Amino acid sequence: MQIEQRGVDTVPDEERTSRPRDLVSILLGSNLALGVIVFGWLPVSFGLGWWASFTSLLVGTVVGTVLVAPLALVSLRTATNLSTSSGAHFGVRGRLLGSVIGLLLSLGYTALTLWVGGDAVVGCLDRLVGLPAGGWSYAVVYALLAACTATSAVFGYRMLLRLSRALSIGLTVLLVIGVVAYAGDFTTAAPAGTEYLLGGFWPTWLLATVSAGLSGPIAFITLLGDYTRYISPRRFSQPRVFRATCAGLVAGLLVPQLFGTFTALAVGAGEDYAGPLVAAAPAWYLVLLLVNASAGSVGNAGLMLYSMGLDLDAILPRATRTQATYVVAAVSTLLVYLGHFAWAAQDAMTSFVLLLTAVGTPWAVITLIGFARVRGRYDADALQVYNRRGRGGLYWYRGGWNVRAAVAWAAGSGIGLLSVDTPAYSGPLLPVTGGIDLSFLISGAVTAAVYLALDAGRPHPAPPARTPERIAVPV
Repeated sequence: MQIEQRGVDTVPDEERTSRPRDLVSILLGSNLALGVIVFGWLPVSFGLGWWASFTSLLVGTVVGTVLVAPLALVSLRTATNLSTSSGAHFGVRGRLLGSVIGLLLSLGYTALTLWVGGDAVVGCLDRLVGLPAGGWSYAVVYALLAACTATSAVFGYRMLLRLSRALSIGLTVLLVIGVVAYAGDFTTAAPAGTEYLLGGFWPTWLLATVSAGLSGPIAFITLLGDYTRYISPRRFSQPRVFRATCAGLVAGLLVPQLFGTFTALAVGAGEDYAGPLVAAAPAWYLVLLLVNASAGSVGNAGLMLYSMGLDLDAILPRATRTQATYVVAAVSTLLVYLGHFAWAAQDAMTSFVLLLTAVGTPWAVITLIGFARVRGRYDADALQVYNRRGRGGLYWYRGGWNVRAAVAWAAGSGIGLLSVDTPAYSGPLLPVTGGIDLSFLISGAVTAAVYLALDAGRPHPAPPARTPERIAVPV
């Protein structure tokens, strides 16, 4: 196993040796972590019972997967990550929007994963060996998790794929055992004392569908291309890759989230999840919970950190992927410490992630519309102009920017920010949606309408269907 040297440059076809089933392994293994499991607790904290929580997560995840999974096909055609690929539609400089969004979105989720996992590790060690739940305990645990995460991310895709394969089997077994461990106290009713967050069943159910179910796939809008760029379109068809992406997203999100819902109801976790989960765990399950909290956090945060390294590499072409990964690893670790010791960062980071989702969805919408219009045909060499610090090419547009795409993105993002609901900020348009955060749906719809209106009748730049030096696979 060697450290991956390739950044966001075009992956040669001979190196694209992954298979669609590897997508399932990555999307399942990397998500069996407490940072994802905790989203299954959200419907319960809103006042919903088992069946209402189950249906909200199922509907939200399936709808979100159908909307997001086509993004995996973009990098299948371009052989580079999604932010660089978006240069075909935003311009080779305009694609920096995607790089910044992906970098910051992954940063937020990495910090949340390490916080939740670290807190559970300290809680388990407190019960197992009497480790004091003081500041130094958290400092050491966070440092160890961050070091393991950075190591896996620096080694790169092949290391993370092997780790995900192991986690997809091992952590699934641990979750099944966990169901047995907590089954004795399980109830389908919401915890005592909880009420519908929005006052009625259907508004609260819709809130859970959006915030816990639909937001899961949305978190992958900039990540999927990191994996499909290593799958060759000459060996595997577009429908097969799409089906594998859907299977990986649905299984990778529903399995841990439904475990979170099940255990939240079993331990009566109304206002907090990690604390009651550890406190109510049978003594014989604590070691297994400790393994889940630590290994799952490394697997999930490792992929996020890997993506951050690629996005920073795309922003700073002079930096190597390894250098960029070390930088974002240091920033992520600092953010985790600040979050625990300096300020109430979990609410702040939740708000941060939701705000970025509102501005990230318009970017994804434009990328998907562009992909459909060019029928998956890209000039892989022209996408790398900015990385070579050059000028010109098929996607130069006007000074490296597609102004129409930038305007549509700004319009959709602006509406999204005005209708978002976070712990720190509520947009002025929120009353129009009945108090439910539909910001990414609204921002996506506005973006599509503006972009199609501005771009009506204008041809999108695309290479000929077949040329020797370009990736060209029949649609």
